[in-house]
Amino acid sequence: MLNRSTWLYPLLGVGGFLLVWQISASLNLTRLPGPLSLWTNERTRELLLYSFYDRGGLDKGLFWQTMASLGRVAQGYFLAALVGISAGITVGLSPALNRAFDPLFQFLRMVAPLAWVPIALVIFQKNQPAAIFVIFITAIWPILINTAEGVRQIPQDYRNVALVLQMSKGRFFTKVLIPSALPYIFTGLRISIGLAWLAIIAAEIVMSGIVGIGFFIWDSYQQNYLSDIILAVLWIGAVGLLLDRAMAWLQSRLTPGQ
Repeated sequence: MLNRSTWLYPLLGVGGFLLVWQISASLNLTRLPGPLSLWTNERTRELLLYSFYDRGGLDKGLFWQTMASLGRVAQGYFLAALVGISAGITVGLSPALNRAFDPLFQFLRMVAPLAWVPIALVIFQKNQPAAIFVIFITAIWPILINTAEGVRQIPQDYRNVALVLQMSKGRFFTKVLIPSALPYIFTGLRISIGLAWLAIIAAEIVMSGIVGIGFFIWDSYQQNYLSDIILAVLWIGAVGLLLDRAMAWLQSRLTPGQ
């Protein structure tokens, strides 16, 4: 049975925040509409209740906007995980490669996602592959750096045992390296899934004419639908939280002893 504090305090915190927000909006202390506008505004209420509508083109409900964004995230994130884990293991096993490339990795990971958008558009000339590239280049660095660190942190005793038992490279990889580095790998994966979700929202706001929750926010702003923007922001936060919790659940299943 859940302890009452596990749900009561978060409920009080969220409720208090919404109450202060609504009071501020009612007293005109802020130009943003209050959270009640999500229901009192007819257009926003319809978006909330009928998120599965599809009238063709860019006129789609929040569900389809979100699925379009998540599709791009899945492609870019999968590529980032594949390349990041492979490169991280390679760099982690070679001190020379680590010394050579770690400054470059640290430099590139500091570049904001939006800075990659014009570069991606120049390279690919199309919004869809450019958006996937922005996700990839944003998400890869935490995965790569954490994987490399996990490999470097393998206890020397484990390496010595592998030498004594004359383990093959394949057996060392599956029995020693991956199990030891897996917690670090998942740390990078969990950080990157949040960054990937943030990156696609930012990229879609800049890239016009593509279905996605980011473009939905920009379109709502241009038409002065403030309640729609607030709904989309709350929606984005909820989806991001679900992605993080899903990755945490997967980590607990695959690394139960950590």
